[in-house]
Amino acid sequence: MKFPGNMDIQKMLEQAQRMQEELRRTLKEMRVEASAGGGMVKVVMSGDKQIVSLTIEPEASEDIEMLQDLIIAAVNECGRKVDEAIQQQALKNLNLPGLGGLA
Repeated sequence: MKFPGNMDIQKMLEQAQRMQEELRRTLKEMRVEASAGGGMVKVVMSGDKQIVSLTIEPEASEDIEMLQDLIIAAVNECGRKVDEAIQQQALKNLNLPGLGGLA
């Protein structure tokens, strides 16, 4: 089946699949950092929301309940930052040549 402009459905599906694979690679390579407690706890997360590193300053271990709260806050903030980065990447992708500047 052909669509107007001589682009058939197979080519559209292949293009969509390439874009999806590129997005997966971009997300795996993306790194976002957040901290809590004035930098006492730092988290680095990939774009697919996997924690890549967690750094805890020694003085944070003196109060376990506070440390737990700081870890939760840093991880949650990192997750929000990943979501923002993904939205920005999606908008950027909508402006790719050949897609007609959908954004």
